[in-house]
Amino acid sequence: MKRLRESGLVEPLQERVGQGGPTLAICLGLQLLGRASEESPGTEGLGIIDSCATRFDGPVRVPQMGWNLVEPERGFEAALAGHAYFANSYRLVTRPAGWSAAWSTHGGRFVAAIQRGSVVACQFHPELSGAYGRDLLRSWLGLPVQEPTPC
Repeated sequence: MKRLRESGLVEPLQERVGQGGPTLAICLGLQLLGRASEESPGTEGLGIIDSCATRFDGPVRVPQMGWNLVEPERGFEAALAGHAYFANSYRLVTRPAGWSAAWSTHGGRFVAAIQRGSVVACQFHPELSGAYGRDLLRSWLGLPVQEPTPC
C-alpha cells in the first residue's frame, strides 16, 4: 500500500475498479482490495471491498503452498472448477457483497477468487496454475478457452 500511495495509484485503482474497468488482481492483489489485513496491522487497504484478510489458523501449514481445488459458485464466470496453485498465509473467509466467488479449502473454507463483471481477483496464482490458470487468463482476456490437448 505504501508503494501504491507513493506512486499515486490508490485513487486511479479505486476509480477503475469502481467503474468496472477490466482489472486482474493476483494473490496479494486480492487482499489489497479490502479495507485491511492482519498481515499489516494499522495499514489501510484500497477499501474497494468490505473485507479484512485474516491469517490461516488451526493445525494447518502456513504458508499454504500447493495445489487446491477451486469451486466456483453460481455467477462466477471467470473459471470452471479445477486445481490452482496457492502460496498464501492470509485469506478472506466471506464473499464481499455484490461479488461472485470461487471457493477453496485449507483448514476451512476460504475465498479463492472473486468477480464482478470484468474485475477478477484471485488468491491463487493463475500464472503458476498450468492449464487451469491459462484458461482463467484467456477467459478474463475475452479469448476462447482452449480445448485440452490429447496425450
